[in-house]
Amino acid sequence: MVCTTRVNPGAMPTTKQVRRSVPVPARIAQPVERLAKRRRLSDNRVLMELIEPGTEATRQPDARPQDLLRLWIESKPDIPEGRKL
Repeated sequence: MVCTTRVNPGAMPTTKQVRRSVPVPARIAQPVERLAKRRRLSDNRVLMELIEPGTEATRQPDARPQDLLRLWIESKPDIPEGRKL
């Protein structure tokens, strides 16, 4: 009898993930928790979505902040149309 384990390659992460533990001030934690609850995401996922545009901005020093903000807002489906730039 041969036992095999089947792995779905689509379910495997394509980038290495690193676990970090960072203390977050209460003035930042509360809005993150509210946003996570409203969007039905984890606090960590919300923090990642907020951090990623900042790291992208450091890679593109030529990009204007308004352009990055516009791209970020356009990528969020839960922001009402009237609130977009």
